[in-house]
Amino acid sequence: MRLTTYPPVFEGPNLGDVLKLEADHLYSRDQVTVAPNQVLVLGQIVGRITETGQYAAFDPTATDGREQAAGVVIVPITTNAEPSPDGIVVVRHATVSDRYLVWPRTATPEHRIAAVQQLRALGVLVRQGA
Repeated sequence: MRLTTYPPVFEGPNLGDVLKLEADHLYSRDQVTVAPNQVLVLGQIVGRITETGQYAAFDPTATDGREQAAGVVIVPITTNAEPSPDGIVVVRHATVSDRYLVWPRTATPEHRIAAVQQLRALGVLVRQGA
């Protein structure tokens, strides 16, 4: 009798890896408008553009609001030249795992510490090793 072997399957992070605790009745989540030309993945830190109120990838070197952490993406979304009202972001009363947060390459350790403090001020706690 021959045994069939299959290559291992590697699964990427899922919502349970990123989001460890949230308030009942989806209170922790907001449906937000995502700025044009964004590719936001699960666990990505986002900022809110002051002028438009749209969410975009966190950028610690920006000066338009994106330099302030405003939430964590829990449903991946890609936008084209138009903004999309279909973003889902955790913005309050939640706990997320630091292991699965997605940071921009330009984020230094100091930027990360500041962003974690900004999230904490919103009620989004970042737990190490969770």
